[in-house]
Amino acid sequence: MQDNQLKYDQRGVSASKDEVHQAIRGLDKGLFPNAFCKVIPDIAAGDADYCNIMHADTAGSKTSLAYLYWKETGDINVWKGIVEDAIVMNLDDMACTGAIDNIVLSSTIGRNKSLISGEVISTIINYSQAYLDKLRDFGIGITLAGGETADVGDIVRTIDVGYTAFARLKRSDVINIAIKPGDIIVGFSSYGQSAYESEYNGGMGSNGLTSARHDVLDKFYASQYPESYNPNIPQDVVYTGSKRLTDKITIGNDEINIGKLLLSPTRTYMPLLKPLIQNHRHNIHGLIHCSGGGQTKVSKFMPSDVSIIKDQLFDIPPLFKLIKAESGLSMREMFQVFNMGHRLECYTPDINAAESMIDLASKLGIEAKIIGKVVASASPSIIISHEGETIEYLY
Repeated sequence: MQDNQLKYDQRGVSASKDEVHQAIRGLDKGLFPNAFCKVIPDIAAGDADYCNIMHADTAGSKTSLAYLYWKETGDINVWKGIVEDAIVMNLDDMACTGAIDNIVLSSTIGRNKSLISGEVISTIINYSQAYLDKLRDFGIGITLAGGETADVGDIVRTIDVGYTAFARLKRSDVINIAIKPGDIIVGFSSYGQSAYESEYNGGMGSNGLTSARHDVLDKFYASQYPESYNPNIPQDVVYTGSKRLTDKITIGNDEINIGKLLLSPTRTYMPLLKPLIQNHRHNIHGLIHCSGGGQTKVSKFMPSDVSIIKDQLFDIPPLFKLIKAESGLSMREMFQVFNMGHRLECYTPDINAAESMIDLASKLGIEAKIIGKVVASASPSIIISHEGETIEYLY
């Protein structure tokens, strides 16, 4: 059996993205070096009181899972979720920097035309605007500026769906992360069904899908759809689970397809973040979108004189329990790869602000609570205590 700590790397991916961070270490970090996204001068208009943010991201390997589900079930609507994934991975990162309105968005889609039909492309392109219209109902203005769709079968095995977003905002409105001892951490759940979601969300987001897909799904998919995975990785880490996409698990009173559970669209927190930032901007020491790195994402932004203690986390959602059971991964790696139940956290020094944020979330059907605290420390670390186990990540 491969060592679990190495399995994620052996699949050709990285939860920590250490090589990427090493590559960009010497680059200019922008006007606010500790902001969640890079902030640059106002190139658009040259106003010294303003700044610009440009962000690019994709749905990652989640498109490969959508491809499997589409081929197995014929459900074209699965691609709408991929649109949401790729858009939200941009919007919610930018919102953590303070950009919550007047955003311009452009798509970049690369497909293998031999495998991905025109109907799929049409669904993706047309749903992009439909999803932005939904966000507009919450006062979030986003303009679609077109994009590029290329047939690149020599490069892309199935399809890659990405977006680039641009925003202009006042420098005084930028949230520069400044986590301090005494801060309270408010966590906002990634699973369940919010007021603006049409069905139960498993909480997966768009990180860790390479691990989840291969750990949960049966080897059948390797032989049936060899185009769905990297042929250069070891065969003993390819589709090592026991489940089929249409197998069901019971959650509450409902039975849900494992495929649909894994493909739950990345929850956007934009309808929550807009009023939260407007009401509490001056009580926010940091907004962290727990994407790559899961519950250790904040390590990229924490100062060297604190430890972050997360000891009141949400119950682990059914999806992550399934992944844990199928993969045999340690809890240490689970918390590094997956969000494990909350994908957004806010650092605030004010208990009244924290309680107000929790109330705002509740009105939108999002469970929220205080999940931890920040303490002074000569040895910076993230300490996770959950269900009788304590895990420490040193930095």
